[in-house]
Amino acid sequence: MSVKIRLQRHGSKKRPFYFIVAANSAAPRDGKFIEKLGTYNPLSVPATIRLNRERSLYWLQNGAEPTNTCRRILSFKGVLFLKHLMRGVSLGLFDEKSAWEKFENWNGEHEQLVVKREEAHRKHKSEKRHAAMSESVRRVEEKMAAKAATQSAAAEETTEEAAPAEGEQQEG
Repeated sequence: MSVKIRLQRHGSKKRPFYFIVAANSAAPRDGKFIEKLGTYNPLSVPATIRLNRERSLYWLQNGAEPTNTCRRILSFKGVLFLKHLMRGVSLGLFDEKSAWEKFENWNGEHEQLVVKREEAHRKHKSEKRHAAMSESVRRVEEKMAAKAATQSAAAEETTEEAAPAEGEQQEG
């Protein structure tokens, strides 16, 4: 029996939500699974990923093959890097303590990078919203100015027509 780490789709139509599961490769996509490892919500910005690193690492070390998307998720969360470090420990290249220190350093830098990306996304989104709002305000002001110009032109025409009519009445 070969085990795959893959996504199991949940959620309604056009609103996907996924469980990250370890399942038999012969089982259907949304069918029976061995263990739930986490969740993945691609609709939130940024995508929300909750993952049990220890259990994911356990399954990877025991031969589970992740699908392409799950491989990207595991890489993003650092599970594949942790597997790499644990392989170095098993080969005697360094001890487990230094492996965990390396992982914690990487994880801290990675979390800072993610926070910076989120802030940049929020800033870009607010600038885009501000630009759209200022564009709509500019359009409204142009329409109001055009309307005011039309009304003032109409008022001038009315006063010009009224002025000769008054002059004729005074002469007569």
